[in-house]
Amino acid sequence: MSRASEDSNRRMLRARDAMDRAYAEPLDVPTLARLAHVSPAHFSRTFTATFGEPPHRYLQRRRVERAMFLLRSSDRSVTEICMSVGFSSLGTFSRVFADIVGEPPSVYRRRGPLAPVPSCFGMRWLRPSGETARSEKPGDPARS
Repeated sequence: MSRASEDSNRRMLRARDAMDRAYAEPLDVPTLARLAHVSPAHFSRTFTATFGEPPHRYLQRRRVERAMFLLRSSDRSVTEICMSVGFSSLGTFSRVFADIVGEPPSVYRRRGPLAPVPSCFGMRWLRPSGETARSEKPGDPARS
């Protein structure tokens, strides 16, 4: 791997780490590009090439991942959870959640509380996985 490639990957990781830490904050491409020390257009192209999805979609998935946990481990309202993970509209949250998870937040919540399992297993099992999450529901036997 060339030095330039390593530097580019490091810059993209810096921005992705910021999204992981501050997912509930209003993050936009220009802000993330400044963290990576590149132009917004270059940031979008490079992030997509590096991680396989645009920065906005990565941030949405991260927010939905956190919402999935809160829906099944707290009694907070869907609206309160929506706002606490960084969405500003319940309609957008519900649409994005259903697109990523395969069902609306209220239906997902009805599955009940999370069983006590090691956190590393729970995080891996609950993490939305792009295309498969749209076609299969988490917990289906076919999803192994």
